[in-house]
Amino acid sequence: MNLQYFDYKYSFGLESGERLPGFRLAYTTRGTLNEDRSNVVWVCHALTGNADAGDWWGGMVGPGKYFDPEAPAGAGQFIVCANVLGSCYGSTGPLSVNPTTGKPYHHDFPMITIRDMVNALDLLRQELDIEKIHTCIGGSVGGEQALEWAILHPNLIENLIVIAASAVASPWCIAFNEAQRMAIEADPTWREQRDDAGLAGMKAARAMAMISYRNYDTYGFTQALDNNEQLDGYKSASYQRYQGEKLVERFNAFTYWTLSKVMDSHNVGRNRGSILNALGQIKAHTLVVGIRSDLLFPPVEQQFLARHIPDAAYEEIDSLYGHDGFLIEFRPLANMIRKWMAGLAAVKVKKEVETVKK
Repeated sequence: MNLQYFDYKYSFGLESGERLPGFRLAYTTRGTLNEDRSNVVWVCHALTGNADAGDWWGGMVGPGKYFDPEAPAGAGQFIVCANVLGSCYGSTGPLSVNPTTGKPYHHDFPMITIRDMVNALDLLRQELDIEKIHTCIGGSVGGEQALEWAILHPNLIENLIVIAASAVASPWCIAFNEAQRMAIEADPTWREQRDDAGLAGMKAARAMAMISYRNYDTYGFTQALDNNEQLDGYKSASYQRYQGEKLVERFNAFTYWTLSKVMDSHNVGRNRGSILNALGQIKAHTLVVGIRSDLLFPPVEQQFLARHIPDAAYEEIDSLYGHDGFLIEFRPLANMIRKWMAGLAAVKVKKEVETVKK
């Protein structure tokens, strides 16, 4: 697995009406394409993920995992994951050099959307000469990308798996994101044109985000009091600071700001008549997975998707870890996918038998 780059050297139009003078996407592949190129698994990453799905989703991707590039007897999958447009792990984003000015974009990076991200991913897909994606999967913002892709190109994806995502950003989700951006704005360095601007604000923003990624029970179980005599030094307080510090080591406030805005603008119904009309265009076999304890993308949003995507199946994970459960509960998730895929295979065999009988 090596990090590779796709450079698109032409003007790239965005939903906002602005344009990028070309872009770069960092991506990885694992495994080998089979002869008929039918074993492609495309993994879409979430907000702060990168192009190495085995890094941030090691429980699902890698040798011996559900998505296994080295499976024996020709069953190995060709797994693709690309760092999205606007991110900071090798793809074009706010810290990239604007060729017009010769300086980093910083605050001037244009507004992008999930649809823009997917249009860029699709150009990479064409560059890789992939005409069919056997399985496209993603959780959270990754699930929104997978969903958008299945609407934009209904005949491209055979099997679609959407986890802890929605058809449109809820007011609740947007409010969480705006509170985080307010924290970044409160950092006096945020207005400066430098790569490390706003980092203190981003620490606070990430701490806010963690509350939405987990829930009451998560903190009660993992951050309980050391003793009944404490007056300070609580685990949950140090945990919040730790999460902020950890993100600062690998991210920047400009990218965080940009991607939070991407989340806000997610709406599959935009310029398609309605959300129901958009979801009705999906032709992929679809599995939608909710997480019972998810506060940020509650199960009602996944149930809505399953009701309105033709013939979609719905499953729910009972997890202590809230929204982050899609990154942690890989065993129940893999079992759900395995069972669903087996059901699809059984239906396919049944149809083939009936066709022969006719």
